[in-house]
Amino acid sequence: MTMHRDRPLFFLDVDGPLLPFGAGPQYAPTGTGPNAHLARLDPRLGPRLAALPCDLVWATTWGEEAHTELAPRLGLPRLPAVLWPEPSAAHVHEDQWFGLHWKTRAIVAWADGRPFAWVDDEITDADRDWVSAHHPAQALLHHVASSRGLTDQDFTILGPWLRAA
Repeated sequence: MTMHRDRPLFFLDVDGPLLPFGAGPQYAPTGTGPNAHLARLDPRLGPRLAALPCDLVWATTWGEEAHTELAPRLGLPRLPAVLWPEPSAAHVHEDQWFGLHWKTRAIVAWADGRPFAWVDDEITDADRDWVSAHHPAQALLHHVASSRGLTDQDFTILGPWLRAA
């Protein structure tokens, strides 16, 4: 996928936003194989994500599996992915003190001054405050309930924000 510096980035977590953990028959795994949980992935999300005016980036610990297991099921091309560096002891201590998500620093570093939206089920106000103080461009840290995953309501918020960024 070609990156366009004039477009905002969209950092996408998998567990929670794309693979919801909710109760109910729609979330029950089909079968017992190692990929049974992938039945929770809604393939209709792929075209919706691809249509957003942004550059999609995996922000997940799925690593290579995001490319091999998720992207094909969503109809997405191979996306860039955030590599998670080993944090310094000072950063770990500071992050714990402020209640910062362990992904926050790496996402801001990866964005390198570009506007971005980040969708995750673990985002808190501490992350929003830190990004606001340490990132020079616009940023939308959008919490998605892990019990439901990405919904129409989320796209109603994300689409206009990305178009305006």
